[in-house]
Amino acid sequence: MATLLLVVASTLFALGGLFMKISGGMSRLWPSIMFMVLFGAGAAVQSIGMRRSDLGAAYIFVLGVEVLVTVLLSAGYLHERYSLSRIAAIVLVLVGIIWLNAT
Repeated sequence: MATLLLVVASTLFALGGLFMKISGGMSRLWPSIMFMVLFGAGAAVQSIGMRRSDLGAAYIFVLGVEVLVTVLLSAGYLHERYSLSRIAAIVLVLVGIIWLNAT
């Protein structure tokens, strides 16, 4: 259950990041409100998910899943492109997170 909550928190943070981008530097009201609400909700869900987890491992897990969801959102919704080098760097980050959680 804790892992599911951390994945939900990561997704909320990634969606918040998408709305942050759409907000145009907080120049658009509704996207600005959405990113703040999503970040707040993500922090609340992460807090609940971390109750029985080690801080370091849980926090880094959230960051790793957030990276993955953000890349998918930015490529799928914003049509951003990723070079082979960037993809390799993201894979290295994700491998490090998996390794950390396995120890």
